[in-house]
Amino acid sequence: MNKQSIYGLTFDQLTSWLTEHGQKKFRAKQVWDWLYKKRVTAFKDMKNVNKDCIELLEEHFVVQTLKQAIKQESKDGTIKFLFELQDGNLIETVLMRFNYGLSVCVTTQVGCNIGCTFCASGLLRKNRDLSSGEIVEQIMNVQHHLDGAGKDERVSHIVVMGIGEPFDNYTNMMDFFRVVNDQKGLSIGARHITVSTSGLAHRIYDFADEDIQINLAVSLHAPNNELRTKIMKINKAFPLEKLMPAVDYYLEKTNRRITFEYILLRDVNDHKEEALELARLLKDKRHLSYVNLIPYNPVDEHNQYQRSTKQAILDFYETLMDQGINCGVRVEQGSDIDAACGQLRSKQIKKDRAKATV
Repeated sequence: MNKQSIYGLTFDQLTSWLTEHGQKKFRAKQVWDWLYKKRVTAFKDMKNVNKDCIELLEEHFVVQTLKQAIKQESKDGTIKFLFELQDGNLIETVLMRFNYGLSVCVTTQVGCNIGCTFCASGLLRKNRDLSSGEIVEQIMNVQHHLDGAGKDERVSHIVVMGIGEPFDNYTNMMDFFRVVNDQKGLSIGARHITVSTSGLAHRIYDFADEDIQINLAVSLHAPNNELRTKIMKINKAFPLEKLMPAVDYYLEKTNRRITFEYILLRDVNDHKEEALELARLLKDKRHLSYVNLIPYNPVDEHNQYQRSTKQAILDFYETLMDQGINCGVRVEQGSDIDAACGQLRSKQIKKDRAKATV
């Protein structure tokens, strides 16, 4: 049976576990410091932690559960990691360089059941949720990579937009936030963390009640139910009549801006008509709304979609701006590697299956 990742415990959970197992309370601070400040990768390297505590930790936990399978590096500095989990499943994690810092996009599930018709992540159905430790370990592996480069760089921002629906793995996601945000450890500011949901309305209510400053992004991709259902199957369960009241509750409760993600698909949702409809949908909340227009990364298995033309993207952007909707076009990262989320994982699984049949 695989041992639990030590990264899956929040500081309070680690403190409780250690004291329940006969250790002094201060041991938690020592262990936490070795994990997240000194960033050791083995319990035996925790020099000021007593032998009994080390043996206890080694009996019940492991530090490293992810194994790097592939690393792709882009000319722009983007690095896409393919990690193998203890059970053999594969996940993707991406390091992106921006002028404001280093951002890591993490995965929360093995596969995805949301069924967005344009997305490489959903090509393989959900196998299971990731544990909080497996999500934290993605950040730690990237940070260890940076430490090894010797340039004194650190992960400063996180986007929870990798494979899977984060709000479908809500409890583990929240524990992940508490670990990476903890000021005694990685201390990644809440305002530097963004989580994206395809629109699980009931969880948006829960998230609004958390009283945290982590940013929320909602994958909208269409301004009406008919078109959104064609693009995103989740709209059948959470149509706009359910989603937008949840958004309104979040805005009223937090007074924090929401980003609406809108992937532009040629001759599907990129006309002026859709731009005007989107502006009407967001009109009463435009003071706390930002629309992130996303050029589509083509996926072989979804060849019914193509990237919108540059002119169509510009026209859509200008229409929204003319209507008073704050928006921008997302800067692309890693365009010379497997850019679409889930693409690298899907390709590798195909290769492995092909080898198995030879």
